[in-house]
Amino acid sequence: MHRVFLLLATLVPFLVFAKSPNIVYIISDDHTWTDYGFMGHKIIETPHIDKLAKESLTYTHGYVPSSLCCPSLATMITGLYPHQNKITGNEPPIPAEGKRSAEYAKRFAEQVALIDKGPSLPRLLKEKGYVSHQSGKWWQGHYSRGGFTHGMTHGDPKRRGRHGDEGLRIGREGMKPIFDFIEEAGDKPFFIWYAPFLPHTPHNPPKRLFDKYAAKVDSPHIARYYAMVEWFDETVGQLVSHIDEKGLGKDTIFIYVTDNGWIQNPNARGYDMKSKRSQYDGGTRTPIMVRWPGKVKPAMSATPVSSIDMVPTVLNAVGLKPSKDMQGLDLLDEKTINARKFLYGEIFLHNAVDTHNPAKNLTYRWGIQDGWKLILPHKENVTTRAGKGARGTGETELYHLAKDPFETKNLAKANRKKVAQLRKLIDSTWSP
Repeated sequence: MHRVFLLLATLVPFLVFAKSPNIVYIISDDHTWTDYGFMGHKIIETPHIDKLAKESLTYTHGYVPSSLCCPSLATMITGLYPHQNKITGNEPPIPAEGKRSAEYAKRFAEQVALIDKGPSLPRLLKEKGYVSHQSGKWWQGHYSRGGFTHGMTHGDPKRRGRHGDEGLRIGREGMKPIFDFIEEAGDKPFFIWYAPFLPHTPHNPPKRLFDKYAAKVDSPHIARYYAMVEWFDETVGQLVSHIDEKGLGKDTIFIYVTDNGWIQNPNARGYDMKSKRSQYDGGTRTPIMVRWPGKVKPAMSATPVSSIDMVPTVLNAVGLKPSKDMQGLDLLDEKTINARKFLYGEIFLHNAVDTHNPAKNLTYRWGIQDGWKLILPHKENVTTRAGKGARGTGETELYHLAKDPFETKNLAKANRKKVAQLRKLIDSTWSP
């Protein structure tokens, strides 16, 4: 018996003080899936992200369900599709009298309050003793509304707080707020939301980077965007290196994703078609990476996955159980990921028609199976209310991504059986 007590006394410190892994989300902003060195881009240089990809389980065919930043980011923090958490657009319904009305303020408050009604990863992680830090894009009011213990965004509409406000300084003006938070966290496990306003407009990169790309391409607009991508890459290097140099790397799970795509218009500022806000891969596809040294074997996988999978992955890694509403899978469960045969997404209006009824705001639903992608339009919004990137003719679209990755040839009319099969799968996920 004495020996048993001695053994327990030896083990108890390890049982009590075993620390959960730190979690770091790295989320780029308006960044197309093609625009990385490791994804084969011939001009853009992303050495730090390339290194992260090499050290990670990297899914080259990752997707976000929605190609607009607010609903896309909400999937990553709630683990729910937009039709579940009801965060579907960037803006609430705009009253006829304009944005500054009392009615708009009321609608704004209602939209922000949606984050209070469902799961939020920082709130869930508190159960395991985590502290958390928000920086960069954050649409849901003050950072504490999502359960973050620390953060940068105040979200006060009277001080022009909307989609990140003070948080948008991260990356562009250095990484000190995050580094200070890591220091303050001490021995507590931490969660970092690093969603910088990069490579998002304004495309105002350092001159050294603009000059570098201006010498390689004819369009100054393309050069600025390429330079912004490399600027973002530099900040990723700063963040990962800081954590590694502090000896925290082996106890930290890095998850990389982008919120939505961006294809730069070569002739003007702004994005080209088939990217941001659209139903195409140029808006929805992204690499998704998971780095956890010693726990996750680095590899490249072409299996389609989704940002819906991020929250379940984290919860499983820290010993928490995802809720029944979460339809995502554990990115580290190879067998389950490979067994999934269908991936789903949904696109919505920039300005909601009805904050509480996702069906009213829908523009497209889409689904992918065995390399085939079906796009179903919500004709009323697609042909009338939808803006740039999402406006269309209302036609059903079918593409064979394996042969046509840039979705140039609509095969719907010639493959009615495939359309019917994929339509059934899409409806089984959500039929508005």
